[in-house]
Amino acid sequence: MTTSLVCASHSPLLYCHAREPEHWDGLQQAFAARAQAVTEFDPELVVAFGSDHFNGFFLKTMPAFCVGLSAEATGDIGGFAGPVNVPKGTAAACVEHLRAADVDAAVSYSMTIDHAFSQALTIMLGGLAARSVIPVFINCITQPFVPFRRTRLLGEAIGRFVLSLKRRVLLLASGGMSHHPTRYYPEHGAGEPAVEAWKLSGGDAPESLTPAQWLKRLEVMHHEGAGMIARGERTAQDMRLNAQSDRRFLELLTQNRLEEYDDWDQEQLVATAGIGSMELHTWIAAAAAHKSAGGNMPVQDFYRVMPELGIAAGIVHAD
Repeated sequence: MTTSLVCASHSPLLYCHAREPEHWDGLQQAFAARAQAVTEFDPELVVAFGSDHFNGFFLKTMPAFCVGLSAEATGDIGGFAGPVNVPKGTAAACVEHLRAADVDAAVSYSMTIDHAFSQALTIMLGGLAARSVIPVFINCITQPFVPFRRTRLLGEAIGRFVLSLKRRVLLLASGGMSHHPTRYYPEHGAGEPAVEAWKLSGGDAPESLTPAQWLKRLEVMHHEGAGMIARGERTAQDMRLNAQSDRRFLELLTQNRLEEYDDWDQEQLVATAGIGSMELHTWIAAAAAHKSAGGNMPVQDFYRVMPELGIAAGIVHAD
């Protein structure tokens, strides 16, 4: 069995930016190189680590971790709609392995994912149904935050599970790096009533937006946001893009010093590098799984602060 690791940023503004970012060609080349490497690796299974932006998981029930036994992607901006090819039996066996390892993962028999999964799956695999995929959700967008230590232990347990399969497995993480998209996904209690009701209920509450209204809101606001960035009305500082914080994270990741994340102050990280930096939970989980399965040291492929995309974009891989 062999594992391969890919960690990559995502952003709706990859598909609706109003001004092409500096280093755009370099980012696209890095994406293409990783996608080609995935094709050559030819994974028999993909374990995809992702978050959510109030499209599939809501505050009425917000698990720390959740494994999908089946999944479908919604068509949010920056995402790709359609069913995911989830091997139900293998996904269920993964959950059983996690629970035996004292990692309490919830289960979804009908998981809804958004661009936090579907963008990376489409870029790296060529489509949502191109490969067998087990989606592993980590809460990255709302308090109380999952401790980084718990995410590392989740990843290590998954690494031991995939090692037992004796198959080629791609460990794919999507999210980060520093960014702060609270304009689109306001902190709890900070949104207008219909938005707060959506975040809580996912459309079940009478005062909530409908699913169609929520998706339309995201589309309109991201196009507006792209224009604001192009005009200089939203800056890198406003979006908490923080190269120093990101480079500190990358230094530990590319040296496999994953235990050092255990002591990070998450509140301070959000204050300096935005709520979007919490999506780096997915990188920690995937890297821990790869390390646990005996994989090689991660290598940085790309990093740039890219305000036009609303993110600091990074890509890391390991074979």
